[in-house]
Amino acid sequence: MASKIQQLQSKACQASQFLSKHGTTYYKQLLEQNKQYIVEPPTVEKCNELSKQLLYTRLASIPGRYESFWKEVDSVKHLWRNRKELKVEDAGIAALFGLECFAWYCAGEIVGRGFTFTGYYV
Repeated sequence: MASKIQQLQSKACQASQFLSKHGTTYYKQLLEQNKQYIVEPPTVEKCNELSKQLLYTRLASIPGRYESFWKEVDSVKHLWRNRKELKVEDAGIAALFGLECFAWYCAGEIVGRGFTFTGYYV
């Protein structure tokens, strides 16, 4: 346990040294590459305005998403009613999609538990 803490401290120290040497260069390069996204003047008021715009734009998109969801549900209902005409390829794709959803669920459960298996907590 103590050796793990020593390793963690060593890696944190190395990361800190790397950032102190190269952090400002990376920061300036990042800002230069993405300057088209920077709003002038970069003030707290402008940030608050942009965050409100994002929130209300997302809220305004809910009816369209809701409508798309129900279109998808209707298409699944149609497929279910006509399942006798279902092709093997379509059934295979649906099975793979279900398997992928299950795999993402399992991955989320594992990640959600964090480091409880090793005794560490994030």
